[in-house]
Amino acid sequence: NSQAQTSADWTLLYPLPGGGVGVRGPKRGEGPGGADDEGPVRRQGKVTVKYDRKELRKRLNLEEWILEQLTRLYDCQEEEIPELEIDVDELLDMETDDTRAARVKELLVDCYKPTEAFISGLLDKIRGMQKLSTPQKK
Repeated sequence: NSQAQTSADWTLLYPLPGGGVGVRGPKRGEGPGGADDEGPVRRQGKVTVKYDRKELRKRLNLEEWILEQLTRLYDCQEEEIPELEIDVDELLDMETDDTRAARVKELLVDCYKPTEAFISGLLDKIRGMQKLSTPQKK
């Protein structure tokens, strides 16, 4: 009795405390043939209640944009980017764009290319975003 694994091939996006987005697949026992066939659907429902799907998508797009820009700034492949973490939630907690810009400039201190365009673009993109480290109540 072989069942197709279509409902087990799900992924769950969830925010990480540092402002990133994590991905998780089904656990053992979930999905076809498992003890909890409805598990993936129900779990995804809980996530979309806590975290606005649109905000998660915006954050994921932002992180992809940041990686693309950093590969250009450091003139290297993604794997070769120096260890640095641009914490979007930390930036959102700051009072002004000037303090945000200063923080990002501090993180990019080893970059030999001009960073002003990247910093300006990043500040434009995070304007109006919500923090993801604290779940929203609906």
